[in-house]
Amino acid sequence: MFASRTNWRLETNRLTRALEEHRKSGKKLFDLTASNPTECGLAYPEKEILTALSNPRALTYRPDSKGLLEAREAVAAYYTGRPGFSASAAPVDPERIILASGTSEVYTHIFRLLCEGGDEILVPAPSYPLFEFLADLADVRLVPYPLLYDHGWQIDSASLRAALTSRSRAVIVVHPNNPTGSFVKRHEGAELAEICASRDMAIVADEVFLDYTAGANLAPTFAFDSAALAFTLSGLSKVSLLPQMKLAWTVVSGPDALVTDAVNRLEIIADTYLSPSAPVQLALPKFLSLRNELQSQLQRRISTNLSALDATLRESKSLARLEREGGWYAILRVPVTATDDELTVALLERHDVLVHPGHFFNFSREGFLVLSLITPELEFQEGVKRLLKYFEK
Repeated sequence: MFASRTNWRLETNRLTRALEEHRKSGKKLFDLTASNPTECGLAYPEKEILTALSNPRALTYRPDSKGLLEAREAVAAYYTGRPGFSASAAPVDPERIILASGTSEVYTHIFRLLCEGGDEILVPAPSYPLFEFLADLADVRLVPYPLLYDHGWQIDSASLRAALTSRSRAVIVVHPNNPTGSFVKRHEGAELAEICASRDMAIVADEVFLDYTAGANLAPTFAFDSAALAFTLSGLSKVSLLPQMKLAWTVVSGPDALVTDAVNRLEIIADTYLSPSAPVQLALPKFLSLRNELQSQLQRRISTNLSALDATLRESKSLARLEREGGWYAILRVPVTATDDELTVALLERHDVLVHPGHFFNFSREGFLVLSLITPELEFQEGVKRLLKYFEK
């Protein structure tokens, strides 16, 4: 009765069952997987947010398939002053921006734009597992290419090239990667553009965490022109820490003829759904103007938690943190005394600590745990101490 594309494993796994039992017990949980900024104790400017949603113009329905022009202009302004991967960093044209309700929807639109059933999209590993479900729903096959760690992360270019076939349609880059926190380097971006341009493929650049850098310099964006057709994705969820507002965008860049054709086709796809709501589109300029203070709060949280983590790890003989360049997460390399699943269940049941097992992000081997750095400070510090106690027993 049901389509084969939805034949996912739906049974509850051991960690989920253990978490359900823990919550039923009423014991304190030290959640080091927190990803929802609205529940992390940040101070939101509530009045300004709610006022922005009360625009009387939202009572009139005036749909635009790309999204309201003033909202797209606000997105274009977001990229002003940012460096690009190529020498040129001309202003982003609002006519090359298309709005959607979230980056998941944008991915679906792009997969449908580029791929016939059974075509292939290259994705980094490790990376966020959502891609697998989006690809299934679009009848697309994912082909992983590895990120290698050696005093920092880098794309395994040889493996990426070896993974290309006649059915390859695009390369996804997550910039910075989730969970590794690694940015695409300039030489890697140039090589990706050369590969994709020479094979009529596209770059799909997920930049939702772009603003969260470990250093002071702005990271380059794929939103400016390059040799290859590129789709750059971002949205309010991470930029303004407003995941509940459900608005994202894609910027189409690259050779003019390809961009024009892609935008025209995407506009029809977007017109079929007309998904972003008018109140959120009208509020978008205000929401983007609020991002700096909200991001500053979260960056301070990340910095405080990272310092606490490093201080605790100095007491450990068996745990090490991998280098990160940005994002919200930290990766621990831990002794392979059990599978990552078994370790996470043991940490939960014995020490009330919840972490992500590495395989959740498609790590190729055991021995990695992923921690969120946006967990409230006191909860994070206690959780890390308990984690250390487990491994140093």
